[in-house]
Amino acid sequence: MAMLPGLAGAAGPGTDPALATASPEVRRTVVRIIASQDSAGAPFHVIDKKQARLFAFDADGRLLGTSAVLLGAAIGDHSVPGIGNRPLGQIRPEERTTPAGRFVSEQGTNLKGEDVTWVDYDNAVSMHRVRTGKPAERRLERLATPTPADNRISYGCINVPAAFYDRHIRPGPQSLKPAVVYVLPETGSATNAFAPGN
Repeated sequence: MAMLPGLAGAAGPGTDPALATASPEVRRTVVRIIASQDSAGAPFHVIDKKQARLFAFDADGRLLGTSAVLLGAAIGDHSVPGIGNRPLGQIRPEERTTPAGRFVSEQGTNLKGEDVTWVDYDNAVSMHRVRTGKPAERRLERLATPTPADNRISYGCINVPAAFYDRHIRPGPQSLKPAVVYVLPETGSATNAFAPGN
C-alpha cells in the first residue's frame, strides 16, 4: 500500500492541505493504518469526532476528500447495550452517541428503504446523506459553519453532505466492497482503539 506524500513520519503534517490542517491524532492514525496495512486493501475513512470531520481514502491510502459531518448529540465513545433494537423515541438525549472504534462497513438500507452505509449494524449506527426533514434542526446550516461546536445533533448516525456521500462513500457498484471506518474517540486516546474486534 502506498504511503501518503509527506506522511512518512507521524509527527509531520501531510503535503495535502486537508491533511496539513487535520489534528495530529488523525495524521498519526492515517500513518498507522497505511504502515500496518490495517485496512487490508480496502478503502477507509477516518472520522475525527472532536472536529466533526470525515477523511475519505481509497484502497491505496490516497486522500479522496474531506468533509464536515454531523454526529451523535451526546459526548461519548460507546453505544448503550441494546440501543439498536429500541425505537428512536425511547433513546434518551445522553444515549445519542456515535461510538468510537474500528468498523467494517456494509452497504444496505434502513427501515425507510433509504440506502445507507452501516458502520455498526447491531447498534443501528450508519453513515448516510444528511437528513433535512426537520427544518428546526438546521442540519445543512450546521454543516456549513466553520466550527464543530454545532455539529452534534443526530441519534448517533454520521450525517454526510449528499454530494460528498455520493462521490466518496457510495459512488456506485464498486463501493459495495466494504470500507473500513475508523472513528476516533473523543474521551480517550486512539492508540489502542483500532485493534481488530474493538
